[in-house]
Amino acid sequence: MADVYLTKEGFEKVRQELEKLNETRKALEAEIEEARQQGDLSENAGYTYAREKKNIVLDKINELEIKLRTAKLVDKINLERDEIGLGAEVVYFDTSLNKEKTYLLTSEDEADPAAGRISVSSPLAQGLLGHRLGETVEIKLPAKTKTVIIKKITYL
Repeated sequence: MADVYLTKEGFEKVRQELEKLNETRKALEAEIEEARQQGDLSENAGYTYAREKKNIVLDKINELEIKLRTAKLVDKINLERDEIGLGAEVVYFDTSLNKEKTYLLTSEDEADPAAGRISVSSPLAQGLLGHRLGETVEIKLPAKTKTVIIKKITYL
């Protein structure tokens, strides 16, 4: 299993999702018990559906519990603060667009490109990782090569 890196916010989001799933599990258990009291389970569609849904919820609960137990919090990792890494907010000047862009480099679980949060495994982030303030970087993207100048690196 690959390492899972989360920010404090990402960790909290996963924890909240786990809480909601545990509530769903309890509701499904009540639904199953109610269906069980109706008698013949072999032809009880409500019972079968609730059992299947509960199994899916239990799998997701297990996945999230493992993620929370094994996750490495970005804030606790020894990061080189003057170079781009996981958890860095990067401001760069895109020479082809002639404008500045800002992205926060996150884990895959926390990525939301529309909100300016990109996964460190994305081609753009891979091209930025390890670079320092003021460097001019050529980033190979699937469609083209992009040239950027690193303007600011901040760790939140």
